[in-house]
Amino acid sequence: MASPIYSAKNLTVRFLNNVLFTDLNFSIDKGQHWALVGESGSGKSALLQTIAGNLNATGGEVCYHFFEDYLQDHPDNTERLTHHKLIAMVEAKHHFKNLSNTGNFYYQQRYNSMDSDDALTVEQYLHTINPAPQLDLYWHFDKIVQTLKLDQLSGKQLIKLSNGETKRLRIAAALIKNPLLLLLDSPLTGLDVQTRREFNDVIKEITQSGITVIMATSPYEIPDAITNVAVLKNCGIAQSVAKADFKPGIADLQEDDHIDKGELKSLLSHHNSSGEYRQIVAMKNVHVKYGDNVILDDVSWQVNPGERWALLGHNGAGKSTLLSLINGDNPQAYANDIVLFDKKRGTGESIWDIKKKIGFVSPELHQYFPTDNSCLQVIESGYYDTLGLFRPSNKARTEVALRWMKALEIDKYARVLLKNVPASAQRLCLLARALIKNPPLLIFDEPCQGMDSHQQQHFKKLVDAICGLSEVTLIYVTHYQHEIPESVAKVLKLEKGRVVGN
Repeated sequence: MASPIYSAKNLTVRFLNNVLFTDLNFSIDKGQHWALVGESGSGKSALLQTIAGNLNATGGEVCYHFFEDYLQDHPDNTERLTHHKLIAMVEAKHHFKNLSNTGNFYYQQRYNSMDSDDALTVEQYLHTINPAPQLDLYWHFDKIVQTLKLDQLSGKQLIKLSNGETKRLRIAAALIKNPLLLLLDSPLTGLDVQTRREFNDVIKEITQSGITVIMATSPYEIPDAITNVAVLKNCGIAQSVAKADFKPGIADLQEDDHIDKGELKSLLSHHNSSGEYRQIVAMKNVHVKYGDNVILDDVSWQVNPGERWALLGHNGAGKSTLLSLINGDNPQAYANDIVLFDKKRGTGESIWDIKKKIGFVSPELHQYFPTDNSCLQVIESGYYDTLGLFRPSNKARTEVALRWMKALEIDKYARVLLKNVPASAQRLCLLARALIKNPPLLIFDEPCQGMDSHQQQHFKKLVDAICGLSEVTLIYVTHYQHEIPESVAKVLKLEKGRVVGN
């Protein structure tokens, strides 16, 4: 008979005033490693939070059998020990603090050398984490740095890490605790192709070290070490199967994908000034470095009105830094030969003059909005280029925001706080925020992170429709070839800060 390490029976699980699960039954046996798959909002993240003990579970019964076994095997290490200390979770959002511990980072901080100094380095951060009280630690600092290839990042400040580098660090931080149960929420998002391949081997070594892995992931990206798959639908476990019997198609949505092009054309009918410019972006021999670390080296690039570009490169190649020069977030733009919207940087234009011409979506951006802003408020803030709405709402602009939410199939979240909606809905809110002022340039930095396959396809078709109905210029960043819209015709590829293809 199988020996369980975790079991939940007939649970009701709540978050605030919402019931997430009713009569939840889920168990994990020794030797099992689970993938949780399903459409966005199906309950994958909520199930991970339930297992971690972070949500209010009532009725039924929860047993952390692995903790009881640990207490028997380590009778001398049990003082003030709870099961929480034997669980590590990597969530979709990071919780890094600055060195002074006075608050969270702000979005542009990574590009400002003086302000970014108020941040721990990778090595300092990992040394702040205490492992579980075990006698033999398999995952020690040197082992983790080697496995996750963090040696080149050890002296780098947290705020300067790319999205993919941050993901690797957070997995490292979880491993240094040497947990018995490792919970991973979409760990592959933001990782380039090579790193995703390497992740398969990392997960294999983690499981071989005795750690049980439970991860929310795409049905098409399940590591070899996973033994079982749970398909979630409408906040319930619709099916549990051995991985050998799992077919990815059973987790796909079967929905019509309709885009109201008439409504889209109406929303895009507001003034768009793409045709007013000779050059959207013109860079010549751009060079960016922090200390001795060269981020961009001799980069030249010209983006003309109406062009649609894919910006490609591995994690840490310099893509985000390049975008920050365009988006007005990086002060090193003034030390380089950069023209934006026909004006050379440093000739009198303000950051706000630049931002009002750009609609920007980034996978990190949602972390910097006020926690009390609803999705509707976040979208309306796009009119003002602020990370949050800090003025009374405008009725006419609210109505336009609602129309965009309906076009993106997220209007049900209008009055819900941004922090409380699924990751995919957060991404779509940021898309609506970028589109609402109908800017001449759209910059989409990995916009499909957290979306299920239906939402990714809908997003691609939506972008192609927008490009077909307008003269908007587009810069699109992704690690997945299948996410690139058909309307994208040009490519700039970076490798270690240099242009290797265009």
